[in-house]
Amino acid sequence: MRSARTSPRSTVRRQRIRVAGIVQGVGFRPFVYRLARELGLTGFVRNDAAGATIEVEGDPDTLNTFAERVRAEAPPLAVLDRVETSDVPPRGTPDFSIAASVRAASASALVTPDTATCAACLAELFDPADRRYRYPFINCTDCGPRFTIVCGIPYDRAMTTMARFDMCAPCRAEYEDPLDRRFHAQPNACAACGPAVSLLEGSPAGPASGAPARRPGPDPVAAAAAALNEGAIVAVKGLGGYHLACRAGDGDAVRRLRRRKHREDKPFAIMVPDLAAADRLVVLEEPETAWLERPERPIVLARRRPGAPVAEAVAPGHRDLGVMLPYTPLHHLLLADAGAPLVMTSGNVSDEPIAFEDEDARRRLEGIADLFLVHDRPIHTRTDDSVLRVVRLPGADSDPEGEAAARAGLERSAGRESPRTLMLRRSRGFVPVPVPLPRPAPRPLLACGAHLKNTFCLAEGKQAWVGHHIGDLESVDTLRAFEEGIAHFERLFEIEPKVLAHDRHPGYLSTSYAEDRARSGLEALDVQHHPAHLAACLAEHGVSGPAVAAIFDGTGYGTDGTVWGGEILAGDMADFERLGHLWPVPLPGGEAAIRQPWRMACAWLCALRDEVPPLPSALRGAVEVPRWQNVSALARRGVSSPTTTSAGRLFDAVAALCGLHPEVTYEGQAAIALEMAAARATSDGAYPIPLVTDAPSRTAGSPETEPFVLDAREAVRGALEDLERGEAVPDVAARFHRGLARATAGALVEAARRTGLDTAVLSGGVFQNVILLEATARHLAEEGLRTLVPERLPPNDGGISFGQAAVLAARESAA
Repeated sequence: MRSARTSPRSTVRRQRIRVAGIVQGVGFRPFVYRLARELGLTGFVRNDAAGATIEVEGDPDTLNTFAERVRAEAPPLAVLDRVETSDVPPRGTPDFSIAASVRAASASALVTPDTATCAACLAELFDPADRRYRYPFINCTDCGPRFTIVCGIPYDRAMTTMARFDMCAPCRAEYEDPLDRRFHAQPNACAACGPAVSLLEGSPAGPASGAPARRPGPDPVAAAAAALNEGAIVAVKGLGGYHLACRAGDGDAVRRLRRRKHREDKPFAIMVPDLAAADRLVVLEEPETAWLERPERPIVLARRRPGAPVAEAVAPGHRDLGVMLPYTPLHHLLLADAGAPLVMTSGNVSDEPIAFEDEDARRRLEGIADLFLVHDRPIHTRTDDSVLRVVRLPGADSDPEGEAAARAGLERSAGRESPRTLMLRRSRGFVPVPVPLPRPAPRPLLACGAHLKNTFCLAEGKQAWVGHHIGDLESVDTLRAFEEGIAHFERLFEIEPKVLAHDRHPGYLSTSYAEDRARSGLEALDVQHHPAHLAACLAEHGVSGPAVAAIFDGTGYGTDGTVWGGEILAGDMADFERLGHLWPVPLPGGEAAIRQPWRMACAWLCALRDEVPPLPSALRGAVEVPRWQNVSALARRGVSSPTTTSAGRLFDAVAALCGLHPEVTYEGQAAIALEMAAARATSDGAYPIPLVTDAPSRTAGSPETEPFVLDAREAVRGALEDLERGEAVPDVAARFHRGLARATAGALVEAARRTGLDTAVLSGGVFQNVILLEATARHLAEEGLRTLVPERLPPNDGGISFGQAAVLAARESAA
């Protein structure tokens, strides 16, 4: 190695480079070591509390080259948030070394997400001459399990679920060699020393007694693939839990899986071996292709190609399919051996948490799976697949990673449209990457999230760690997963919360959890649901506010005790004002109206007239007349019928009037069907939704200060009249979408005029509707408003915990 000391003493300089970001456990130190040796520099690199510190000594030109290449050539999993360089006195160091790590004061830099198998490992996986040929757990510092196998800190093998596997001599040599790409790769293993795969018999008739039977065969993965091709359902132990797999083109197998899993209609995800296979199923443009290939490997929703070789039962009634590429060596082998797209859905019975522990999975999935493809590397943290889609909105091109907050807002230009990421579920591949808070949290805090699509959020200073997707807190198992996830994060990041944030709704299990912990001396503060949506979007984009916002969702407990869900707000992360909302109607039967959208159709028709409305044509046969009349009486008298302004329930009402899912089997099913219908429209037009100030909830005040109301009664009336005249459902659905988009934009323009603000936020679960989102954003761009939408976090309740954390941090900072 050429020594920097061969240069004249006067030209030798030493620099200290501090790097903050994701640089630990991703091969950053060996990368720096190899680069410094290549350039003939001396010094050291070591991990520390913030990330890594480098000291390099040599001539100035070479130091500049080194600094440039550190930024440009960092390992694929590294994220360099901040690089600070300063001069220090030369030491005459003889060589370059990897120094012992400084024990971190905080664990913030120590844990990275699970990452898809890299190209180098894939080449070895399918190379018959390689010692890891067809080894299902091949990995290196550029790929493999991280978050799901970490039990504690510091992040080394002894604190992962790989602790039970002692490395053989060849693996140990790789692990200890700074020039090897497996240097300090904690899950490093091979067939001689690492985890192994087995194929076990299942029992669709019910749990088997005694030990599970092992299916004979030299290659369990090849045997599982053969069984899939014969129509079997196989439970596959993956990275963050079990999947249930079958051939996506086998209608009988897919329908059998639905019956056993008790998942009547909700779409299944599909795993395909490569991009070419994905392109045969869905229409892919560059943004979708980029996301499919990224290390996070999310499920990407894209438009289904006509004639795609996928059974209709995979996504009944949907124009889109959710596709993903393999992200573990086991998946790559299984897909290659099967030679066909596979349904790869969560290993659970409908509405339960995904199974991840072997005994529990065996018990819960025994009646569903014919076979179990398992392995003996434990999963420490249950983690579902992440889901996203790409939308096209007015403005400049977006960073596909969504990392640059300053660039995340839409430009005011109404011309060019560009792709944006709409994160629907943030979990595997993204967690536990922190999301920065615009205002630091003065005290460590825990935000407990919402009831549906729950996540939690732990925050300290400017960093917020939004947890993995937990799901709907409606069972003991899900609540246990929620509690265990919080405890794991608190240990992992060494944070002890001093204050808690929770939803205002008194009946949520997340609220009960916060109140229980408050009894031990912690302070617990409630944050209203819809301002939390607003704050989450603002904070994600690094905007302290204020802004006007349309927050449209299904349910949220309002400050007046009613059920909100179609709200026009103005505010920042610390405070808000309700400027307007959708016309309030009864929710007849309470939660029954969520499961039976025809009840919402009845409620909206009652709002149109004084007498009991007649049963619409599209609901005859689905609803009995006496039942319709009884629900009409509930709605008209307000008995068992709380008031709601929910946009989600408005979608349900119009969908039911169209005859689309008078009853639903999963949340949002009727609204999704209405969106799918609108995409097939062949005519134009829009139903009117005027802004008025004479709603039932009117309060005294001047027209400039009292809340305005989006009166959707005229839209409902227009939809009903067109349907009774025989108009096509797709045309009616499209007119409703167009009318609501125009009315929403108009309400935000009015809100901006009243407040003098020029930034608008669109969030809440209803804005997962692409037609509504894209149309509303276009109208706002035409009006010159800057528009922000959630990208890194979901617009649905999966983003609520981050919003709660942002609100609490802002309020405490201002106190």
